[in-house]
Amino acid sequence: MPQQQAVFLDASTLDRGDLDLSTLEATPYKWRFYDNTSPEQCLERTREAALIVSNKVVLNHTLITESRHLKLICAAATGTNHIDLTAAAEQGIAVTNVTGYGTATVAQHTFSLILALCTHLLEYQTAVRRGDWQRSDLFCLMDYPIREIAGKTLGIVGYGTLGKGVARIAEAFDMRILLAQRPGGEPQPGRLPLRELLPEVDILTLHCPLTPDTHHLIGAAELALMRPNALLINTARGGIVDEQALADALRKNQLGGAGVDVLTQEPPVEGNPLLQADIPNLIVTPHNAWASREARQRLLDGVTENIRDYLAGGSANRIESR
Repeated sequence: MPQQQAVFLDASTLDRGDLDLSTLEATPYKWRFYDNTSPEQCLERTREAALIVSNKVVLNHTLITESRHLKLICAAATGTNHIDLTAAAEQGIAVTNVTGYGTATVAQHTFSLILALCTHLLEYQTAVRRGDWQRSDLFCLMDYPIREIAGKTLGIVGYGTLGKGVARIAEAFDMRILLAQRPGGEPQPGRLPLRELLPEVDILTLHCPLTPDTHHLIGAAELALMRPNALLINTARGGIVDEQALADALRKNQLGGAGVDVLTQEPPVEGNPLLQADIPNLIVTPHNAWASREARQRLLDGVTENIRDYLAGGSANRIESR
């Protein structure tokens, strides 16, 4: 019996030449790895495949129905919005994802943004390179205010694995933690409605998924409820924040600062309100909070485990059609 084919459509989104692919390659498939795949190339590359691995390449209804040998789709990610789950279910194709692989690195990145904003780290680095310290009459520069986070209140929206990971670090910094009610969910003990939480926090960090309930969860009205020196951190999804409203609030000094790792469109080839040069106290990173080598290896290993489980007749990490 011929060996079944498997394709990884966008392997370069995980592997930058620094990962161990040996366990994935040891699964009983004939593998083809592509750095990336355009929509025009997709069907040609998947038509004979029994297994497709994709991080962000869109697997639409046409591709799924015309890939006649397809039995398993592995999302090399947690999110599966790039996969037509209904079409997969109709064709009897299993779909899996991987969760929890990026907790440590995303929590670390979250606090990198918080600390950089509170210490004006980037501004001080620029000042040193500009020669300000060298020309100073004092032994140090104190041109930008430095804020301690000890004793400050951190508000967390989304208290799953990531939110809990951030909370553990916040406790080590001696911060007070407030949790928001789940957007669109039932009230839970110990959690505050968002509108009650916002005026109480010094820093708000977002770790919830993008859903109809969380789209533009933080807009102009919500930003107006926050303290003028409060910080907003978003390492979740771009659409959770109204980006124009955030840009306006920062320009008007209605907010102390913001750090974002995600934008509505990625890459932002058509621009974005948060990429304008005149916005103060803003750090934008290119959706790489998750991308440590360790996290990418855990993600790849998770894909491998999902494949092995499927071949053994299991249903671990199976995603059902909504």
